[in-house]
Amino acid sequence: MAAEVEEPPAGGAEEIKPYKIHVSSKYLDLTKQKLEVTRLPHELSEPKSKDWWEPKSRVEPLIDFWLEQYSWRAQEDLLNTELPQFRTGFLIPSSEATVRIHFVHAPSSHSNAIPLLLIPPFPFSNLSFGHLVKLFTEPEDASNNQPFHLVIPSIPGVGFSDALPNNTPVISSTAEILNSLMSRLSYPHYLVTNAGSGAASPAEIDFKLVNYLATYYSNSCLGAHFISPPLAQPRLREAPVEWAKWSIANLLHAPILGYRREDFSALERNGYVRPSKKTPTPAQFGINQLGLREPNTFSYAICDSPTGLLVFVLKLLRLLGHKKEFTPTEIINLTQLAWLPGPESAMRFWAHSVLHPEKLERKIKSKPRIGITVFLGDEPGTNGVGEGEGEVEVEMEASDSAHDEAKDCYTCPSWAKAKYNVVYTNRATGSSGLLAWERPELIAAGVRGIATSILRSDSRLQQPPTPTAAPLEQVVVHSDTPGEQPAPAPTNPAPALLVPPSAEQRGQPHREISDETAVGSSRGEHAAGKTSSPGPKAPSPTHLAPPTDERTHPRREASDDTAVEQPK
Repeated sequence: MAAEVEEPPAGGAEEIKPYKIHVSSKYLDLTKQKLEVTRLPHELSEPKSKDWWEPKSRVEPLIDFWLEQYSWRAQEDLLNTELPQFRTGFLIPSSEATVRIHFVHAPSSHSNAIPLLLIPPFPFSNLSFGHLVKLFTEPEDASNNQPFHLVIPSIPGVGFSDALPNNTPVISSTAEILNSLMSRLSYPHYLVTNAGSGAASPAEIDFKLVNYLATYYSNSCLGAHFISPPLAQPRLREAPVEWAKWSIANLLHAPILGYRREDFSALERNGYVRPSKKTPTPAQFGINQLGLREPNTFSYAICDSPTGLLVFVLKLLRLLGHKKEFTPTEIINLTQLAWLPGPESAMRFWAHSVLHPEKLERKIKSKPRIGITVFLGDEPGTNGVGEGEGEVEVEMEASDSAHDEAKDCYTCPSWAKAKYNVVYTNRATGSSGLLAWERPELIAAGVRGIATSILRSDSRLQQPPTPTAAPLEQVVVHSDTPGEQPAPAPTNPAPALLVPPSAEQRGQPHREISDETAVGSSRGEHAAGKTSSPGPKAPSPTHLAPPTDERTHPRREASDDTAVEQPK
C-alpha cells in the first residue's frame, strides 16, 4: 500500500519552482582528487578471460579524459539552458518527511498537444533524455504526428529527486506521487510510457511504475505504452478465453486468433522466463542479472569512488546491449549525474523493489488501455510499423558474453489481452537495447498509436487550454492565490551549492538533497508565495501537496580526513 501524502496547511512554500544546477567547485575538486589517486585492479593481458568482463582498457582512457578534457561546467550550462527544470515537494505524514521531485516539463506549442508522462529507464537520470524533447513536443509534421506536453520526472532517490523514507513501498508511493505531479501541472488526464525494456529494467521497476499508473489511476492515466513487458502466458483460471486462444495457436503454430508466425519464431529465438513463486527476484535479463538485494555494501564503494561508479555505468550499458557509440563526454555525463547527487538512494530503491514486490490486489472496473512494443530479436533492418490491434518452453541461461547479456526475452503481444485492453501493437525488429538513444522513434510511434486510438472515443485526453513552450528564463510561474498576479522567474538564479554534509548528519533514514546541494532554483527556492509550473490553470489535488517550509535534509559527508570546507 502506498504511503499516504497530504496537503500542507495554508501559507506554505511555493508548490512548483524553476530549478537550475550549480555544483560546488570544492566538490568538483574533490572528484578530481579521487580520480588522480585511482588504483585499478591488475588484469592479466593474455589470454583474456572467457568468464568475465575485463574493462581496464576502456576505463583508463575515460579516467584520463575525465581529468584532462571533460568540463562539468560546460555540461551544467547546457542542461540549464536547454532543459526547463522544476522541483516540487510532497508531504508523507507517516514519516513526517518531505519528498521533493525533480522533473523536466516541456510544453508543446501546438494547440492539439496532449500530456505525456515519460518514465526514464532506471537508474538513469531524467537529465540524460533532453534529446527526446523535440521529438515529442515539436514533431516535424504535427498534423500527422501527435505532439505532446512532455513531463520527464526523476523518480525518488535518482538524480536530483529526494529519496523516499525507509520502509516505504516504493512502487505504489512513486506512482501516487507521479500521478499527483501531473495533476499539479494541471494535466488531469494524460498518457504514460516507458522509455526502455520493462523486462530488462532492474527489478522490473520501469514496467511496474507504468503498470501501476495504468491499473490504479485509470481515471487520469488514460493509456500506457509498455516496452518489452515481462508478461506471462494467459492462465486458465484468470483468463480462460485468452488461455484457449493461446493454447490453440501454440498447438498449431499457426498465425490465428491474434498470434503471428513472428511470435513463435521470436519465442524460439529468445525464449521467455516464467516468474518464479519461490523468489521475488525477477527474471535474469538485462540489468536484472546483477540481482541487487542488499544495497549498502555496494553503495559505500560507489559513493566514495567516481571510478567505481564509472565502471558500474559501463556495465549497465553493456548489459543493455547498446549499439550506439557513446562519446567519452556522454559516458562521463551519465556517471556525473549519479555521482554528484549520490547513487546510494537509487541502489536502495532497487533493492527494496527486489525484496518487497508489491502485488496488484485491488479489483479494477475495466481493463487498462495499453499499447505494447516488443522486439523479435533478429538483426534490425527496418523499425517496423505498429498496428491497431506443441507449447513453447525455452529456458534462458545467463551468459557473460555481451550478446547474451543483452538478450531480450519475448512477450507475445496477445498475452497482454488477458489483463489489458490492447489498442496498439508493434513487433519491432532487433532488440530493445538502449531504445531512448538508439531508436526513440519507436517510443514515439507507440505513444502516438495509443493516442490515436483513445482520441477516437475519449475526448478527455485533449487539453482545452494549451500551455506554450518557453525558454527557462522566460517561464511564467502562476500563483494559486486568488487575485494574485503571476510573476516571471528571474533570469539570474542564485543557486545553492552542492557541498559534502557534516559528519553528524550521517545515518539518517533517507537521503534528501538539501538547499545547499547540487541544484539551485532559478528563484533561489526561498521566495514567498505559491506558484505553479507553466501550464493551464487548475486547482491542486487535495491528497498531495508541497511542504509548508523548506526543510534541512541529511546529506552524505566525507570523513574528517577527506572533508572539504563549506563555501563561504
